[in-house]
Amino acid sequence: MQIVLIPGDGIGPEVTDAVKKVVAASGVKIDWIIGPAGLDAAAQYGDPLPESTLDLIRKHRVALKGPCTTPVGKGYRSINVKLRQSLDLFASVRPVKTLEGVKTPFEDVDLIVVRENTEGLYAGLEHQVIPGVIESLRVITRAAAERIVRYAFELSRNQGRHRVTFCHKADVMRMSDGLFLKCAREVADEFPFIDFNEMLIDNVCLEIVQDPTKFDVLVMENLFGDVISDLCAGLVGGLGVVPGANLGARYAVFEAVHGSAPDIAGKGLANPIACLRSGAMMLDHVGERDAAARIEASVRTTLQKGIGLTRDLGGDGNTETITRELIQNLSA
Repeated sequence: MQIVLIPGDGIGPEVTDAVKKVVAASGVKIDWIIGPAGLDAAAQYGDPLPESTLDLIRKHRVALKGPCTTPVGKGYRSINVKLRQSLDLFASVRPVKTLEGVKTPFEDVDLIVVRENTEGLYAGLEHQVIPGVIESLRVITRAAAERIVRYAFELSRNQGRHRVTFCHKADVMRMSDGLFLKCAREVADEFPFIDFNEMLIDNVCLEIVQDPTKFDVLVMENLFGDVISDLCAGLVGGLGVVPGANLGARYAVFEAVHGSAPDIAGKGLANPIACLRSGAMMLDHVGERDAAARIEASVRTTLQKGIGLTRDLGGDGNTETITRELIQNLSA
């Protein structure tokens, strides 16, 4: 099977190389097709996400992506935003589940954040009105709102989950979030066997940090989802252990959701677990469910044993030692 691999930059090549080794050890044979993106691609092609890389994903349909650097307040546009919009990857899916061996204030967290990926304020539609005045456009359409809420309900049904929470700010943004909320209620009516509740996004933040176990599947617009998904990652140990996927009707890109960590790039210290768990989601997506389950089990066993862990996980190991443990803990 051929799958596109975008190593990215910073620690991206290191963590994606670790994933390749673990996937190979699982018995799944993949011909990785390399697609350049990130700082090196910008220097070589004049574009941090060359059209040729997008064409590779269009051809092979599925990609695994390492982290890419996004300049803050200057430079080129976010690679992730361009990737999602170019391929219409409308659903960002972040499973967040407690991992034994990772100390956190909470236990039994098991939720999924579903984020609309293509519209909203986070889409980056900005312009200068006059010097000193910038206007950002927040676009909400019925088609995108219905699509993402329906995806959340179908995901809930397919995974045997029982509650979908729609997060909004319709008390202030009455037209945009008002439309989104109206669409959510209409779609919820099609799934009477799944509980539906609607909550203001600020209240969601409050209740999540008080008791995250009351939540199951959360769905929301783009910017809210960007914030909430990272907040939820913090409940189970941080971005270094949480997987992510960007899904559309035709294409799927699985990615580590953490940054490129240029301060440790090339030092062999990077933690590959988030990228590996994203790879496990990818394997499940393409039908390699047994291998995906064994990789997930290996991650949990490795964390529980605490041997060879990287520094961010409380160990004194490195990328090589944790990768070796992950391979050793793969069940037959």
